[in-house]
Amino acid sequence: PRRGSGEQEKIAHSLPFTMSVSKGVGIPVKLLHEAEGHIVTVELKTGEAFRGMLKDSEDNWNCQLENVTATAKDGRVTHLGKAFIRGSKIRYVIAPEMLKNAPMFKRIDPKMKGKFQLGTGGTISAGRGRGRGRGRGGF
Repeated sequence: PRRGSGEQEKIAHSLPFTMSVSKGVGIPVKLLHEAEGHIVTVELKTGEAFRGMLKDSEDNWNCQLENVTATAKDGRVTHLGKAFIRGSKIRYVIAPEMLKNAPMFKRIDPKMKGKFQLGTGGTISAGRGRGRGRGRGGF
């Protein structure tokens, strides 16, 4: 049976070491996914701030936080067990400093661009040798 994209997305997101679910997402979304399992601070467009462990995130920036400290605009602090934040309401996310060393930030030598692909587990594998001809479509 053919699976819908939503089901594939759920399966892909549950696999370990998945950096992003869909193709073509930008670096900020990849960084958000890398921050899962770490303590982050999320500030909303309203000025409210939430700090807690990022349990899950989606490509549209929807976030689930656990053990949350919520700070209102007037400075009142509230502790919450869990919080779900709608991505369109987020102004910015402060990720852990250690993520600046994530593999996705490694520069690729321009001469080698397109010759290697990052595989699972951070391994680098050569692309398929399809020759230099024009071919008939495909990848």
